[in-house]
Order: sequence, then C-alpha cells, then structure tokens
Amino acid sequence: MKAINNIYKIGTWLILSLMLMTACNDDGDKIYLSSIEGSDFVVTESNVKLSKENSTRVVLSLAWTKDAFLAVSDPSVSSTATVSYYIQISTNPDFNVKSEIYEESATGFSKAYSGAELNIIAKTLGLEPDNETPLYFRIKSVTGANMDGPYSEVATVNVTSYLIDMSVGTILDADKAETGRILVSPELNGIYTGFMGASGWYNYYLLEGDGTIWGNDGVSGAAFLMSSENDDDKRWNFWFPGITGCYFTEVNTIKKQWSALLLPTLTVSGDIQAEMNFDRPTVRWTAVFNATEASTMNIKLNAAGKLYDYTTGDSDAAAKDTPFAFSQDGENIIRAEQAGDITVSVPEAGTYTLVVDLSNPQAWTCTAVSGSEEPEPVIQYLYLPGIDDGITNADWNFDHYLKLYNENELKYAGVINVNSKWGYSINTEKDNWTDRYNMDEGDAYAGKLRFKGEENNIPAPTPGVYLIETSMISFEYSLTAIGNQIYVLGLHDVWQFNTPLTATATAGVYAGNITINSASPWGFAIHLKNGDWDRKFGGSGGKLYYRGENIKDDADLAPGTYLMTVDLINETYSITQ
Repeated sequence: MKAINNIYKIGTWLILSLMLMTACNDDGDKIYLSSIEGSDFVVTESNVKLSKENSTRVVLSLAWTKDAFLAVSDPSVSSTATVSYYIQISTNPDFNVKSEIYEESATGFSKAYSGAELNIIAKTLGLEPDNETPLYFRIKSVTGANMDGPYSEVATVNVTSYLIDMSVGTILDADKAETGRILVSPELNGIYTGFMGASGWYNYYLLEGDGTIWGNDGVSGAAFLMSSENDDDKRWNFWFPGITGCYFTEVNTIKKQWSALLLPTLTVSGDIQAEMNFDRPTVRWTAVFNATEASTMNIKLNAAGKLYDYTTGDSDAAAKDTPFAFSQDGENIIRAEQAGDITVSVPEAGTYTLVVDLSNPQAWTCTAVSGSEEPEPVIQYLYLPGIDDGITNADWNFDHYLKLYNENELKYAGVINVNSKWGYSINTEKDNWTDRYNMDEGDAYAGKLRFKGEENNIPAPTPGVYLIETSMISFEYSLTAIGNQIYVLGLHDVWQFNTPLTATATAGVYAGNITINSASPWGFAIHLKNGDWDRKFGGSGGKLYYRGENIKDDADLAPGTYLMTVDLINETYSITQ
C-alpha cells in the first residue's frame, strides 16, 4: 500500500477561486465569506478485499487538498472562515439517495480506514459479504451552517466485505494471536459467555466479529473493568485469578465489565454419585462409575462457585460464593437456577466414564463413555535432533529441547546454540524418531509445521544463539536471534532498557553489574532484545522461566551493586557481590 505521505504527490494543489461580495443597508456594511471550490481528492487503493486477518490493519487511505483561507468582502477586515470536511460514501455514484449515504466528519485532511472500520461501513450500506461491490467516495466541504458543498470528485473503490458474526468472540492470547477457543453471544447483545480452563494468572484478549479487541482497562487496581482502546498503555490483557481451574467466563461489552466464576468442584448426584475430576486442557469433567445393567440414569450436577468481578478484583478472600447448576435441554445441558434431571444411557453392564464436556460454548454435553477414560498427559518437552550437528560433528541426538511454558495454548520455548548442517526436526518424545514435525512452509526463521513431513527438515539458520518458539495448536515456529546484550528491567521499579548484560565467551551466558536501590513492588525480569516487552524470562531460586513471574530476589538483597550472571540455555541465574 502506498504511504499516506505519498498521496499528496499524486494530485496537484488546487488554487482557490475567491469571490468578493458587498452589500450595504442601514445597519452598515455586511461582510460575506466565499465558499471554496471542489478540492483535489485521492485514494490509495481501487480494490480492497476485507477479512478478519486484515481487520486491524490499514487497508485504505484518503487525502484531499488543505484549503484553509477564504476571501472576505472587505480587505480591511481580517477574518478566516472555518471549513468543515465530511467524508461521504455511497453505493450510488450520484449520491442522490440520502438513505444510501454514509457520512462522517473528518479531522484534518486525510483519513485511514482499518479493515474492521471499512467492513462495518460496508455492512451499514448493505453490501453482501464475499461479493465485490463498488463504493463511491467523495469529500463535502462546509463553510457555514447553510452552505452545503461543494464536493470533491468521486473516487471508486471496489470492496469485498466479510460477514460480521457478532455471535462469537474469539479468545486471543497475550500476543493477540488466535487460540482456537471462543465465547458466544447467542442473543447478539454484546455479552459473551463460556467456560475456560485457565491456569493461574492466565491472560487473554477477546476479539469481536467487527474487529474490536477488548482487554482490561489499563489502570492499576481496575481488574475486571474493560477497554477497547487501541493502545497497549490504555488496554491491558485480561487476567484470571491465581487459582488454576474451570471458570465460567462472561465478557460484557455493554457494561465494560467481565467476570470469572470458578468451579472448584463439580458434584454429580442421583443414580451416579461422585466428585468429578477436571481436565483443564480439554475443559472436561469426568467421573468413573460402574453400571450393573443396561439402563437410563438420572443425575444432577451442582457446583459451589467462587465469583471474581470488578467488586472483588483477583482477591481469593473477596471472591463471592455463587452456586452453579445444570439442567437438560434436548441433547445438551445448560445453566440453571436449580439442578434439573439429566439423563444418561448405558447400553449394558460395565465400567463407564461420565463426561461433562464444556469446551464448546455452543453445546455443553453430558454423556456416558464406555471404559475408564483418563485424560492424556500434556507433553512437557519437544526435542530438536539435528540442531547442533555442526558443533558436535556427531550423529543427531535428543540433547536439546523446548519446554512447555503455556499449557492453555500448548506453547513451547527454549534458547539454543544453533549450528546445524542439514536442518532439524521437532520430535514429541525422546529417542522417538518417528513422531516428529518438519517444515510445511516457511524458512529458517519462521513457518508452519507438518506432522511427519517427508524429509523436509526445518532449514538451518545462520549459526548463533536463538530463542526458538513453537505452538502445537497453530503448528507455527519462529526463531529470534539473541545478540551480544540482554537487558534487566524493573530494578527499583524502573522499566527501561538501560541495564544490559553482555555476552560472555560461553554461548548463551550473559553477565553484568546491576544496582539495587530498593525492592521493586513488581520484581524484575530479563528481556532478550532492546524494546521487546514480550520475549522475557522471570524466575525464582536461581531458575529462569520463559514468560514466568518476575524475579523478586531484590526484596531480600541490601542496596548495592551486584554481579548478575544469566545462562539462557540452561535457564539459570545468579546474583553475587
């Protein structure tokens, strides 16, 4: 797309035509302001295809001639008219049907539209999604309350819009990437609900169908209050309380508040009696039972919940006791004021697992599954055979690995001294050469993975120390080169990239002096690149954790200067005098 500052090079500035008008009456001279002529008007694109993927990016820009000065009828009087500009958009090139015109006031002499903004306008004007349709743009200038126009020339842009589905809110991770999970608003009323299996302090954003991204209001002490400001200083991510578990989540965009109702346990009573077990990654509750014969069983499901909202913040002590119950609605179960009868069928005698599946907010289910169903354990490590054969000059091995750091999104990371001759693979089990991921598309630094890709190794980057990140949900990988310096942020509550640690002769090991004046209320962290707030390590007790909680050793250290040594590959640190 052409840059907005190049737009003005396209058109020629229009010289204003000024008219002088005079009139007299008994009250003395009257002074009249003239209107402007039609101004030059340019757009950056003639064809725009909109999608959720480009909803937050600028897809179209407009600019027109600045026209600030107007002639007055008496040159002895110094007066300047205020000109107001309006952008008009229509499906009709003649703009002769008022109901078919979208109009908005303009600030300045240009306008940039994100994909979401333009898509909303397309919906307002009745464009059919996925069909290319011409939209007509012009600028209206107004110099007085009763002076309508003149107008610019009309510019045509062929726009392909997409369906705005306001019944679904997409859960984004802390990097605003899609997680594959949703909340729903079946009434289309801006209130999104559903269950989430969240680890302690898990954080996220919510993306609406119109492209609006919601997060927490960027004010300390304002947990569970919401903001859609497109500014990370004013909109933080939502965060859950510190207790890991099953949360019924409600995001209310009308009240700009959200809440998290923790279900610590789920009790089944009736023909089956048990305390159910929660599997967080799958958002399912299970309980094993035995049936003596084929039958239809009647059960009830109850939970004693703890509600966190804007009145409680994330304080466990302040959380409100809130009961939660289910009843049956056809083949599904729904929330109920009081627990209702739920029926499950078993075809014969035997061992069964009662499964309450809350992963799909559009259809919660309660079923009996034959056998004793145990949740599969989450893989903790991914191995990288081939990553170092240029260093060892030996056969491929399983000595290097990535560690799970985000169980909700199956994200793994690790710092590796990379020197590979033939590329490498990502394997799911130590010494298992078969279950592996290779490159599907991309290059040495980023791309998509494919399970058991045929001899298509992930290409080797230039040798060096890299942070390698991957997701087993989106099947993406990325490599970030780590330079000669990393940074300590947060000491005595100063969050600037001005305390470097320098690379030593040992790959991945950095050292430097740090000064502690007083304990930071938030602790401090190790950031890998200047200006990069996301790629960081926290830690405790000499161990580092990627994106973990901040290091708080400064609370136990006297003011002074210390030597800090960080080993990113082995994930350790030390602070000594």
